[in-house]
Formats: sequence, structure tokens, C-alpha cells
Amino acid sequence: MEQFSEDIYTEPSGVDVDTLHNLGPLRAMAGIWQGQRGVDVKPKPDGPRKQAFVERIELQPIDPQTNGPQLLYGLRYHTHITKPDQVKTYHEQMGYWLWEPATGVLIHTLTIPRGLVLMATGQAKADDRSFEVRATQDDANFGIRSTPFLDYAFKTTAFHIRVSIHDDGTWGYEEDTVLSIRGQSEPFHHTDCNRLLKLAEPTPNPMARR
Repeated sequence: MEQFSEDIYTEPSGVDVDTLHNLGPLRAMAGIWQGQRGVDVKPKPDGPRKQAFVERIELQPIDPQTNGPQLLYGLRYHTHITKPDQVKTYHEQMGYWLWEPATGVLIHTLTIPRGLVLMATGQAKADDRSFEVRATQDDANFGIRSTPFLDYAFKTTAFHIRVSIHDDGTWGYEEDTVLSIRGQSEPFHHTDCNRLLKLAEPTPNPMARR
């Protein structure tokens, strides 16, 4: 059991409101990015199928967040993905990347408009150039929830994403979503990967702009 202070109300004093300077390992991800060579491996009735995709992701700093004594800095993100040369949305996703400087805890939240949400966690140091977070369906805190149909047909049992920051200013990820698919005896690893090139710098968070 993680140990917390008996004082659950008193907020930290002297909080630096400039989120961009307090994001630790997440700092290099702040901004607007595009990846042209994403690869998705998805389930189909005849087996796994590869699909190329183009991704645009915006990660903007939010004001510092406090839960009593706990202090979090983070990025709000929106991901929009299409197939090459198409306009129709292939995948859309929203959420937050959060970092707690005092403990090195990373939190990643994910929401997609097909009826799935999850919260994953990991550990990182401020200067780490790679990090990862995980979630499982049976974790009471960092877990996965989906609609009745998805639980029936394509139940997500685990999630893992590894982020790598590259020396050329790009960053990339490798993601594995483990599915229990109705009628299949073995779990299916629905994987995605991409490398992102910066299009624009982030906008400072509201408190830092004042």
C-alpha cells in the first residue's frame, strides 16, 4: 500500500505556474506534431492486417493540478489519424499525459469515441529520454473500461505504450493493446507505431501567460 500524508487537504506552496518548465520527461513532446509513416496491426476475420496511417497530434500544457498536497504537471492531447490520401477519420483519441515531479509517477489517460477509456501509469526521471506506461483491466486504479459490446466482442485486457525521444528533435512510440476477441483462444496484440515531426511549438498554459 502506497503511503500518503495524513494531511490530505493542504496544497503545496510556491507552485511554479510555468508548466513547460516542469514537465520533466514530457517536455520534449509538447507542441503540434505529424507522423506520415504510422503502422497499425489490427484484427480481421482472416487474421492480422497491417494498415499505414498519417497522424496529427497536438499536446498543449495545462495549468498545474493539485490534489491536496499532490502536484501534477501535464499535457492535454488530441490525436487525429487518417489513412494515406483520405479525409475520413481512421482513429481519434483525447486525454492527458501527466507527471508528478515529487515521485516520478507518469500517468497517461486515453479516451476514444468508440466507447473505451483507460488510465495507465509508469515511472520516469526528469531527464529520461524514453519511458513507458501500462494499464490492465483488473487494476483498481490504473485500469480499462469499455462498452458492453466491446467487452463482449473485443475486450481490452492490457495496454502498454513506450515513448522514445530522439536526438534529431522527433519522438516516437510503440503501443500494444491486448484484446480478447470472441471466438479466438489466444490474445490478440493490436499494435501501433509512429515517429512524429514537429509542426509548431506549444502554447504556454493559461497561468503562465498572465
